[in-house]
Amino acid sequence: MNSKKKKKSATILIFLGILVVMLAALVFVNQQSKKQSDSVPNAYGIAASKLNPATRELLSDPNYQQIILPADLKARIDKKDSFFVYFFASDCSHCRATTPQLMPLVDSEGIKLPQFNLREFESGWTDYNIEFTPTLVFYQDGVEKDRMVGGLKENGSDNGYTLDDYKQFFDKYKGNITPEKS
Repeated sequence: MNSKKKKKSATILIFLGILVVMLAALVFVNQQSKKQSDSVPNAYGIAASKLNPATRELLSDPNYQQIILPADLKARIDKKDSFFVYFFASDCSHCRATTPQLMPLVDSEGIKLPQFNLREFESGWTDYNIEFTPTLVFYQDGVEKDRMVGGLKENGSDNGYTLDDYKQFFDKYKGNITPEKS
């Protein structure tokens, strides 16, 4: 009977030892993965772990690859460029519904549309007088000329825009855009 208890105890200890080794391996792999994802460059220029979780979800989304940083937006305004900018918040449901439909339109119109993420750069709310997202703004010679506040119309709603409304907005101003210098 005593040898059965020893075998049972040894089996339990072996099982616990294997469990500890597996947990340690899992923690190690997780840390390596996090280090790797943090070292991968992204449009925000900071470690992914420092970004809002909603922003991290969008890092590989092709519809959110034209990010403009606050210093770059300010520089374009200071240079008195004429351009469009799309203000969004990575956790905004209206933005997430609008952006995937708006970006193909932008591509077909041949327009560059810098995207300013207000969730990451919160000072943009006051710096650019943004009340709701998404907001599309056209700057002419560095001064705001026009804006569209809100996203695409949702089913059964009178609020919002159609893709044709966005197309008309782009057509109205795209002849005034300052070419970007590489």
